[in-house]
Amino acid sequence: MGMLSQAIWTPIVLGVLILALGRDDKATWVRWAALVSAVLSFLVCLPLYTQFDNSSASMQFVENIPWVLRFNMAYHLGVDGISLWLVLLTSFITVVVIISAWEVITERVNQYMGAFLILSGVMIGVFCALDGMLFYVFFEATLIPMYLIIGIWGGPNKIYAAFKFFLYTLLGSLLMLVALIYLYIQSGGSFDLVAWQALPLSARAQTLLFFAFFAAFAVKVPMWPVHTWLPDVHVEAPTGGSAVLAAIMLKLGAYGFLRFSLPITPDASQEWAWLLIALSVVAVVYVGLVAVVQQDMKKLVAYSSVAHMGFVTMGFFMFSPLGISGGIVQMIAHGFVSAAMFLCIGVLYDRVHSREIASYGGVVNTMPKFTAFALLFAMANCGLPGTAGFVGEWMVILAAVKFNFWVGLAAASALIFGAAYTLWMVKRVYLGPVVNDEVKHLKDINAREFFMLSLLAVAVMVMGLYPKPFTDVMNASVDQLIQQASVSKLPL
Repeated sequence: MGMLSQAIWTPIVLGVLILALGRDDKATWVRWAALVSAVLSFLVCLPLYTQFDNSSASMQFVENIPWVLRFNMAYHLGVDGISLWLVLLTSFITVVVIISAWEVITERVNQYMGAFLILSGVMIGVFCALDGMLFYVFFEATLIPMYLIIGIWGGPNKIYAAFKFFLYTLLGSLLMLVALIYLYIQSGGSFDLVAWQALPLSARAQTLLFFAFFAAFAVKVPMWPVHTWLPDVHVEAPTGGSAVLAAIMLKLGAYGFLRFSLPITPDASQEWAWLLIALSVVAVVYVGLVAVVQQDMKKLVAYSSVAHMGFVTMGFFMFSPLGISGGIVQMIAHGFVSAAMFLCIGVLYDRVHSREIASYGGVVNTMPKFTAFALLFAMANCGLPGTAGFVGEWMVILAAVKFNFWVGLAAASALIFGAAYTLWMVKRVYLGPVVNDEVKHLKDINAREFFMLSLLAVAVMVMGLYPKPFTDVMNASVDQLIQQASVSKLPL
């Protein structure tokens, strides 16, 4: 079994074992088994970074085994500088989420822990798949554990939110399946993504394929105006579900643009780039304004995620090394920061059982250690220099100014809106005098919560202060992607 297979199947197999063997009367054993499994899965992924060749743009750690011979499907895996950090991010966030659920989840503990481990392996599979049908299988398989996580451990309207999440993402993916079948026929019976990137395709075919991929990936990001499912799902999902959804699952759609839209349909991507950039600007500006008026902390951070992911898609469709690298860095940074924001909300919700901003006030007086973490993550969400949230946004804004001054100006305005809604929440929730009896009796975070938030705080600070290891990995792959996206695939 190759290194990528180990990264994919270690959490899946261990998750299935916990699912099968764990019981609520052995909840402590289940929690420790899940934590050991998550840490082991993360350690299995680390050699991918230590043994990765930064100078190479080609796929590394490749595994290619025949899967369904009749249709020429293959179990074809590989990572490059674009997908490597997303694999590591997935395994890292899974460890944090398992720790976050330690005392909160008391029923069906084995099913909760097992679902997250299985989901982790499946999402890593999406980032590693080099076979079109294998990608589709992993891409769709992510819906099942997340649907169950929302539907079983969610809030009062969990069934509505779970169905909305499932239907939105499934319907978009069906058009992608049609596109994959078309490419399979055009390539003479191959699902190889690398072979698809060399296919000559007419302008009409590229346009249809581009919008088929757009339907699947835009919903997943989510881009405006197909973002409406995200706030509802975040509000109802358990804390761990919100953290994984924001930190990893939204990145599946953005990653799809890089792996399918840009290299396979470069002419259509260039032609319709203005539309993607326009939608991204709307997400950055309009959705940022929507976030300002939210009264529910989870909804505020959910709309914030839509605005931050707008930077990602904006960067991708400027076709510049700085823009695409900035978009990828923003994906990773948003993974750390959004997970931290939702976990902080979860810490408060576990104590007060309210997400309403008006239910709090003066939390710093009773939870000073927790407030220090919350303020750090809030500053990162604002894009404060020295934190992870600044690096990707700055790169994209710089690329946007070079691309078009007015687009850059609109993108830069997001920093103002981000500061407005984040600092407004911080002021109302954490600062000032205690105005609520429940807040008076709050206890500060325990050792488990301190350790969980410390892991994310270190990640946010390290990436903000020294982003070079993150950008060095992706430079060669980004240059190759731009070259592929700049060469016309129209038939001679």
